[in-house]
Amino acid sequence: MRTYSEDTTKKVGKTVEVKGWVQNRRDHGGLIFVDLRDHTGIVQLVVQPDDKDAFTQAEHVRDEYVISAEGTVVERSNDLVNPNLKTGKLEIKVNKLSILNKSEPLPIQIDGEGVSSEEVRLKYRFLDLRRSKMQETLKKRADYYKVIRGYMEKNEFTEVTTPILANSSPEGARDFLVPSRLHQGKFYALPQAPQQFKQLLMVGGIHRYYQIATCFRDEDPRADRLYGDFYQLDLEMSFVDDGEQVRNTMEPLILDLVTDFGKKNLLTKNIPRISYQEAMDKYGSDKPDLRFGMELVDLTDDLTNCEFGVFTNAISQGGVVKAIRVEGGSDLSRSQIDKFTDIAKSEGAGGLAYITFQDGEAKSPIAKFLSDSELKIIQTKTNAKDGDIVFFGADTRMVANKVLGRLRSEFADHYNLKDPNIVALAWVVDFPFYEWDDKSQKVDFGHNPFSMPKGGVDAFKDVDNDEKLLQIIADQFDLVMNGYEVCSGAVRNYNPEVMYKAFASIGYDKKHVDEKFGAMINAFKYGAPPHAGCAFGIDRIFMVLLGEHNIREVIAFPKNGSGVDLMMNSPSPVDELQLGELGVELSEAED
Repeated sequence: MRTYSEDTTKKVGKTVEVKGWVQNRRDHGGLIFVDLRDHTGIVQLVVQPDDKDAFTQAEHVRDEYVISAEGTVVERSNDLVNPNLKTGKLEIKVNKLSILNKSEPLPIQIDGEGVSSEEVRLKYRFLDLRRSKMQETLKKRADYYKVIRGYMEKNEFTEVTTPILANSSPEGARDFLVPSRLHQGKFYALPQAPQQFKQLLMVGGIHRYYQIATCFRDEDPRADRLYGDFYQLDLEMSFVDDGEQVRNTMEPLILDLVTDFGKKNLLTKNIPRISYQEAMDKYGSDKPDLRFGMELVDLTDDLTNCEFGVFTNAISQGGVVKAIRVEGGSDLSRSQIDKFTDIAKSEGAGGLAYITFQDGEAKSPIAKFLSDSELKIIQTKTNAKDGDIVFFGADTRMVANKVLGRLRSEFADHYNLKDPNIVALAWVVDFPFYEWDDKSQKVDFGHNPFSMPKGGVDAFKDVDNDEKLLQIIADQFDLVMNGYEVCSGAVRNYNPEVMYKAFASIGYDKKHVDEKFGAMINAFKYGAPPHAGCAFGIDRIFMVLLGEHNIREVIAFPKNGSGVDLMMNSPSPVDELQLGELGVELSEAED
């Protein structure tokens, strides 16, 4: 018998056997009560002195001992019913009890108040998983996978697994490299995504492919991104030449996961399409949280001739002046404004100018540099009312958007505008094909080179400088959920001519393309169909649906915020013999 099942009440008066962990033990002198827990719940055991062997064993039982008990199911008297338990009307009078395994005193608390720190919980994750919340999370995750697989199979997608030992691929992050023993001096790479393989499946005649794929990226961890390995719903569709076909195919699954599975309310059932440029200009982010407003307002043209040097200097150098209104923000203290100023500086701002509208006046250290008509325009365009505060960003368009976009999110946190029961979805479309890379000081691919530029090879006509390159648009899209990017996809570049041209435009010759992507280029020469696809970050979606703010809470065995597996002590040194077999030598780490 499980500790709880739908037919438990039918077993009153019958002898049953239960097994599980001791949640707690209470010795009331003449009686010993044991709360026994398994994956279905908790049931109370009652051990009486009359059953000497069972009573003796029960005296030695402690928390988290693993035991087996046999006894009779009886109903509790009305005054002893526990309404907090599914089995609260019943208990088992034990006549036989066996200790299957003992437990040392616990280093963390399993349930109840005072949950241990994340570091301690991850070190003892095998114990942390016994917590009821973690048990429910993992069960729900399994159900989540069932919904996904059911939808994909219903829509004629074929599940295909792709290799884990693969080649290095430019997906925007560092690879995890695996040295080859058989081919010393050469390396496999753990796939950042199954990108090349899934496109080759399309060439191979697979109509629609999917898998719940494990991906590997050497990126710094954060609250919404796991370190090392993560999971995505990876899919591709053949004979598709428009990203809208992919979006329309997958929308019903996402909407169902939000409403039926996650029991969340949608901000709107019709998922809006927002261009990348519009998202950046209105929200300061390519993954805007639409649960609240606070759109960015461009005041560049209105303040070109003002007397505030910070604004006019930015404009004269080709920059912009933008503003964001915080409703009711006049209650912000000086220290709080200083905190937001520090956040702005961390994103590249020199400072943070602001104006408070109160009692029909504009109050600010910068107000004296602005005319009455300019102050009126600011108030009108930002829709500021008494009690509101307006913050400004004056810099290049990119920096101003970035600064105010970050502040927009911080203000929403401060005023609790992010309702966890609402899910706001948006497709962000028309991403730039290329972007400027500050590290290398040159133009590089925005996402990856496998997307189709809008217009195909014609997109490169008359493109003879970096500025024109940066204007090329890719048929590329993301799905945004409550400010998180949860999907990225595109129409693929299946034409070798376009592929060569895309690389040549940023300085890579045909030989480089053939060396890096020979299998794909070669395959595309043999009748590759138009195809498109995407990948959903299912860990991140699950995190939002469960209302968590830390992605490590929805994974069975995550690494910590430093990328370390505290439980398995990984990464760790390896034996010199292993390194010798691989032909690998370690150099002294630099200080």
